[in-house]
Amino acid sequence: MKYVLLTLISAMLLSVSWPTYGIPFFIFFALVPLLIMEHDVSKFSKYNRKSWVVFGLSYLCFVIWNIVTTGWLYGSKNPDGSHSMMAVLFPVLVNSFLYSLVFQCYHWYKNAQGTYWGMAFLVAIWMSFEKFHLNWQLTWPWLNLGNSFSDYPKLIQWYDTLGSTGGSFWILLVNLLIFYTIRIWQAGRKRKDLMINISATVLLIGLPMIISLIKFNQFNEKPIGEVSVLMLQPDLDPYDEKYSKDSITIQNELLALAENNTKGKVDYYIAPETAIPGRGSISETAFEKSNLLNNVKGFLTKHPQSTFVTGISSHRFFLDKNNLPRDAYQINDRVWVENYNSAVQIIPNQKVEVYHKGKLVPGVEIFPYMNVLKPLLGDAMINLGGTVASLGTDKERVAFSNPFNKGKIAPIICYESIYGEFVTDYVKKGANFLGIMTNDSWWGVTEGHKQLLSYAKMRAIETRREIVRSANSGISAHINAKGEILEDTFYGDQTALFAKVNLYEGETFYVRSGDFLSRVSIFALGFLIFYFLIKRVQNKMKKN
Repeated sequence: MKYVLLTLISAMLLSVSWPTYGIPFFIFFALVPLLIMEHDVSKFSKYNRKSWVVFGLSYLCFVIWNIVTTGWLYGSKNPDGSHSMMAVLFPVLVNSFLYSLVFQCYHWYKNAQGTYWGMAFLVAIWMSFEKFHLNWQLTWPWLNLGNSFSDYPKLIQWYDTLGSTGGSFWILLVNLLIFYTIRIWQAGRKRKDLMINISATVLLIGLPMIISLIKFNQFNEKPIGEVSVLMLQPDLDPYDEKYSKDSITIQNELLALAENNTKGKVDYYIAPETAIPGRGSISETAFEKSNLLNNVKGFLTKHPQSTFVTGISSHRFFLDKNNLPRDAYQINDRVWVENYNSAVQIIPNQKVEVYHKGKLVPGVEIFPYMNVLKPLLGDAMINLGGTVASLGTDKERVAFSNPFNKGKIAPIICYESIYGEFVTDYVKKGANFLGIMTNDSWWGVTEGHKQLLSYAKMRAIETRREIVRSANSGISAHINAKGEILEDTFYGDQTALFAKVNLYEGETFYVRSGDFLSRVSIFALGFLIFYFLIKRVQNKMKKN
């Protein structure tokens, strides 16, 4: 019962640390009860299969954490209108399994090499796992530990140096130092050692926050210019209205929203992810002939020197089967097609610029590891509201340059805004402000859209770029380069948000180096495994 209680305490502390309802300071000792449970089971329990006990209890902890923090996924719906159990069960159960596997590896290594080597191993493997979770096809980095402070930008200004992955490293170190302090006290009951370790813990927690507050108050980056932006929030129901309304009607309502909220010079009109065309998609080989895109150009002729950046659904046809992109699929004997979730910049008398979303939502926009899983699952994915195909992507990020001013916008599409190092590639391409086009309406009035907005604050700090965020049903927002929300909208409103946006140039250390600590951790993990194997060989040789 003691071990279950420790497990539940960790689950509770992890859960109440999470944005946007939680208090992140609990995250500094959220793993400590779990670490104590593992140590006591390993050293003092009489279980025959201790590893299974540790795995089962850690899985219980991580399942509870995942359900509490991401249970809002249940708000997504199947094609028949029912709530999708698969949308929540799969990520919760699989993600919890992966975290438990990480913790199990720590358990094995600690038992083989001792507590101190085990603690170093936990930092290395957890950081490596978070990095891995940012890059594979089943990517789901929503619960990376560094995200927990996203609602407290004043305390994480140093993310411009080490990023949110640096926050994960920080949190892991504090948890392990507290665990180490408890173990030292239990072993020796020495007051001096206790005070030293408590002081080190307070310093480790407080110093980054003090540095952050200083950076926040002394922020004096000089903008190279300013642009006026109107973010459009059409509040189009993504399940019914989007596919039942005529595309022209949807677009006319969007342009009317833009017209009615134009109160002066607007440099950028920003519309949400897949705001056009509604049902279907637009052929990229016929952009210049598209009535929908030309209607936007017609709107812009009434607003000289304005540009329109919007999310669209698009596709491209291919006739040569010997030169097909990876995600193209055949629609008849001679034609293949590749679909995209895209962003476009529209300017009168100029060619439409396009960018294809690079980070796709697993199961919805990409069939993960299709060659392996499709023969096993068949059409199960699409029957549960998923996909049996994958959208095409761009290998490189782009920045749309504005010919009328100094603006260079990063066309970030929805899910991409979770990925810190990924977003820095837009800045390396010259973006001097970030534009997030998103549709968070799939989950209804839940924590989902709030958490995604909160994570955007970290991208502002990491890159020192202001953000304009156009969301279909909200929350649309203007975020400054310090991660503060300056203006925002209410979820569910059909409205528009005007903002004066500062343009910044230059690159932060994080933009230049990316997830530096993650790469160091991967090398450290390799060293620790190699060291373990060498020791095993040496021990066997001694016995022989």
